Amino acid sequence: MQILLAILIIPSFALVGISGYQSFGDDANTVAKIDGQALTQQEWDAAQRNQLENFRQRMGPQFDQKLFDTPEFKNNVLENLIAERAISAEVKRAHLSVSDATLQKTILDTPGLTGDDGKFDYDRYRKLLTAQGLSEQGYEADQRRRMAMGQLAESVEATGFAPRTVSKLLSDFSAQEREVQELVLPAAQYLSQVKVTDEMVKAFYDKNSKFFEVPEQAKIEYVVFNAAAVAASETATDEEVANFYKQNEKRFTTPETRRASHILVAVKQGASAADKSAAKAKAEAILADVRKNPGDFAKIAKAKSEDPVSAEVGGDLNVIEKGSLVKPVEDAIFQLKQGEISNVVESEYGFHVLTVTQLKPASVKPLDEAKAEVVAEVKKQKAAKQYSEMAETFTNTVYEQSDSLKPVADKLGLKIETAEHLSREPSPMLGTAPFNNAKFLKAIFGDEVLKNKRNTEAVEVAPSTLIAGRIVEHKAASKRPLAEVDAQIRQRVTIEEAAKLARKAGEEKLAAVKKSNDVAGFSEARLISRAKADNSVPPQAAAALMKADTSKLPAYIGVEVPGQGYGVYRINKVQQPTQQDDARRKMEAERISQAQSQQEMFDFIEALKRKAKAKVLHTSSAAK
Repeated sequence: MQILLAILIIPSFALVGISGYQSFGDDANTVAKIDGQALTQQEWDAAQRNQLENFRQRMGPQFDQKLFDTPEFKNNVLENLIAERAISAEVKRAHLSVSDATLQKTILDTPGLTGDDGKFDYDRYRKLLTAQGLSEQGYEADQRRRMAMGQLAESVEATGFAPRTVSKLLSDFSAQEREVQELVLPAAQYLSQVKVTDEMVKAFYDKNSKFFEVPEQAKIEYVVFNAAAVAASETATDEEVANFYKQNEKRFTTPETRRASHILVAVKQGASAADKSAAKAKAEAILADVRKNPGDFAKIAKAKSEDPVSAEVGGDLNVIEKGSLVKPVEDAIFQLKQGEISNVVESEYGFHVLTVTQLKPASVKPLDEAKAEVVAEVKKQKAAKQYSEMAETFTNTVYEQSDSLKPVADKLGLKIETAEHLSREPSPMLGTAPFNNAKFLKAIFGDEVLKNKRNTEAVEVAPSTLIAGRIVEHKAASKRPLAEVDAQIRQRVTIEEAAKLARKAGEEKLAAVKKSNDVAGFSEARLISRAKADNSVPPQAAAALMKADTSKLPAYIGVEVPGQGYGVYRINKVQQPTQQDDARRKMEAERISQAQSQQEMFDFIEALKRKAKAKVLHTSSAAK
């Protein structure tokens, strides 16, 4: 459902924001003004939350909110909001609009909103919007606005293109091949020449002390008190269950649903009596045809219905809600049995032939089937009444009997849990665990708790969720002693010194071959290029070879490869491949045009922002 909500709510182009803004004046709540309209702090905050939710759904378990808690992220959201407002202002000035038919088709084509029969599931669509707190009218108005903005964006991006000569030049540059030879001086061959002294080890230890720090850690005990803990202590009698079920029978009732289809013979407003008569006659003829072949209703609708949207899907109007259609049509549908064909029905749109394709009668879930749900709800409601009183007991007990968590655990039936290796900052690996909350960690590492071995106060880490804890073991931040890491440092210093010797020898060899042009010791020649990966040459060396000055051949360069040694390279010649890769060139041309289109769009938005006199008044949220 979250993924479908993202599909529904997130716009089709790379801007993020919310609709329904108006001018509130230049008060402290106004972050920016665009075309005379205020962008408020609340709207900015909401856009940040929307964008974070978008990333959370895309990244799943890899999502880490701390990565986005930066001024740069917040300011990027603000810039996108301002850009959206500037585009929206231009859409209004240009009187761009989206037709009802186009909007309806877009919604009908939204992925994930079709039922098992492959048809649009209106009930699912409505529930998704309700879950997001949106009305159909509000969502569809917002989609209409976004689609109009998308028209403008697409028209600008369509103007971006790259000349063929530029595309060819860049493709030639990418495909260019260089014939090279390699002479590698591995750092490993110099290891035996390195002599590491105690002074060198001590210098490395002092210079890189952060490598040897052991962070502060704690092992704790904790108890969690929440609504679930209260509910677990509650019971529900048969009488309470029966009374709740009786008082909330509607909750367990599935209302009748009807799915209908229609064939429309349209009549324009203000049509003459003769036109209406002709349209009705046409509808009567279609009705006769349908009654002869009721199984072909969808086929006839597709061929003859003048409703362009429903005709494409065989006249299907989806599940009908009370009040969703004009009254004559709705009244007729709710009088039909499944499969029954109506007489011709007149409405303000013309003449309709109707049928009910699916009818599910209202049903009530028996108490036996609903009992588990009812019991849970009764216990939940009773717990809600008890929560405040028990929360006060929890808070008072952990404070008054602060040398142990056992009294509060025994009194409220809670379980004492343990957690190890905690530090003062929340760990992304621990997710939303109650003991991984910043407020609780601040309390557990407080002086009173650490020094006096007392319980923390009751800390609210989520709505209706309290936690209290105490330190079991504590290790202060420390530094591993030199003797403990001596061997590790000697190995590291040996490798670094060997790399220095390899670089020195390589630089001497490079200077020598530049003078002598002697290829003794070099590998066989091989071709490398930017377009084709070649694992035989280290990436650092390949990048340096493709950037090297080849105005005079042969050309020589030296490259230090971290962890491996030093390479001396000889470039013999530069050439274009004998066979042209047309598919690659086409793809590169498309990428170049896309980049040009994006630049065109960026420049256009900047111009619109200037036209709308966009001005940022303050960015206090970015500094939070």
